Amino acid sequence: MPGVDYRCISFVQDGPKATLTFARPDVLNALNRQLIDEALDAFDRLSADTRVLVLRGAGEKAFAAGADIAEMRERTLWTDLDFGPRRELARRIESAPFPTVAAINGFALGGGFELALACHLRIASDTAKVGLPETRLGIIPGNGGTARLARLVGRARALQLILLGEQVDAAQAERLGLVNWVVPAAGFDQRVDALTDRLAQLPPVATRAVIDCVTRGEDMTVDQAIENEHRWFQICLASPDKQEGVAAFLEKRRPKFTGVQAIPT
Repeated sequence: MPGVDYRCISFVQDGPKATLTFARPDVLNALNRQLIDEALDAFDRLSADTRVLVLRGAGEKAFAAGADIAEMRERTLWTDLDFGPRRELARRIESAPFPTVAAINGFALGGGFELALACHLRIASDTAKVGLPETRLGIIPGNGGTARLARLVGRARALQLILLGEQVDAAQAERLGLVNWVVPAAGFDQRVDALTDRLAQLPPVATRAVIDCVTRGEDMTVDQAIENEHRWFQICLASPDKQEGVAAFLEKRRPKFTGVQAIPT
């Protein structure tokens, strides 16, 4: 991005599409503190018109192969008392009002897989491998891995994968529900672009509503979740996107959704 000299990431805003790339390929894009801080800075620079954000790793070998182990030697209870920046990055990824997509090409392990789990959607190349191997270092996943993995695959499977530190290939990850799509490595970039193009054309208000209803609904009672869904349905009814969507359907044309500048929270 013009005016920003990142060392551990690259960030590109292309209209409504943004791409944040972990760029430490010499260490399989391992997550050090500087990378986390730069990623948070990139979030602050996202355009207000962003409709989709892609997270990916530089090179062909890894999305992110976990925490920087050299840096791990210096981390203690006191340096990571609140796990602040790492937790904040995962929170921003998960709570974004537009789709966040992890494009997993190669290894996504430990902290790298935790960031992928925080994304709303995950697309993987057929050469990808994912897992949470922290027990091999005498620690546990510390940035939402236990919570998010259990919600995706259930308690028993999550315990198996985390306790044994298992790595699973792309095909098994898809069967378990860890990734949404597996595509050939040879056409990976093209498939990611096609997916994000499609997501960028969705109605922004309805998209935000779906993300909020599905993610927050997991922690609500059924009645609370339905009430939240109804509130968002009413907001959608009042949005320009609803008018455009109905008009486009009746006129047999492709809709051009614009969203609105402010949405009640």
